[in-house]
Amino acid sequence: MRVRILTKWVVTFAAAVTLPASSLRAQESPAADESFEVEPPLLVPPGDLGEGAHDAPDTPPSPAKLAQQLEQAKRSASSAERLVRMGALAKVEAEQRALRVDRLEAALANAQMAGANEEVTLLQARDAAGQASKADLEVARATLSKASIAAQTADEKYHQAQLDAAALNLRRQKRLLAQGSARKSDVARAEEKLGAVQRGEQ
Repeated sequence: MRVRILTKWVVTFAAAVTLPASSLRAQESPAADESFEVEPPLLVPPGDLGEGAHDAPDTPPSPAKLAQQLEQAKRSASSAERLVRMGALAKVEAEQRALRVDRLEAALANAQMAGANEEVTLLQARDAAGQASKADLEVARATLSKASIAAQTADEKYHQAQLDAAALNLRRQKRLLAQGSARKSDVARAEEKLGAVQRGEQ
């Protein structure tokens, strides 16, 4: 009788100890169908999408916008040499800054040529309707001629800058490969880049 009472007491005590632990595990463990997915934060806060965020994706930037970007790129490129000497900027990044200046100069020249061409087209239509003078039309044509020459010069300069940059990158990758700091695939990509520029694909 005494043994039976003792056994019953041990079973009751064990159940009392096990129950809180089981309840605790039940509170800590989520249900089987409970989701752990958390919505990621927005990379750009609403209302702070930046200038031009609502523009049509195919709308080319205006000459004024390109001129502003060009001035910023020139300032960035002018500070690059000093930052390279300080060790605060990689030489490759400085080269890319200089190349961006050439690209924006070409883009601005082409945008100005497009604007001059639109002006000529408009004046031609107005001249046909008797609403514009021949003198205004001749001035617009002269402006278009100058803009076309400037655009062609800027395009050639940018293309040459691309060739120089691609050739320099190829030499750099070959040198790094010889030093064991690059892979053959890096050299192959540099060769493909140079070939694409030479063919006028970029």
